[in-house]
Amino acid sequence: MGESMTLRNSEYRITFSSTSGRFYYYFAKDNTGWYQMTSAGNRHKATAEQVLNHILPALARVKPGVNVVVEYVPELGGPDALG
Repeated sequence: MGESMTLRNSEYRITFSSTSGRFYYYFAKDNTGWYQMTSAGNRHKATAEQVLNHILPALARVKPGVNVVVEYVPELGGPDALG
């Protein structure tokens, strides 16, 4: 990453899945704000606090069996471009 690189929240996708690889949902941000996309394809608005309420327990490993992955996705056309 170069020194002139500008990082934006809208260039990341936070994906939650089971330890066996089953996709649950992901959070992403666009020009309307944060949202959650479920495995069924449903999109729900989310606040930044709701995103943290999901990500912090997974990162602290207090939610057994849940994996969280943060991806930098600007080259894929944004967070909804599953790659």
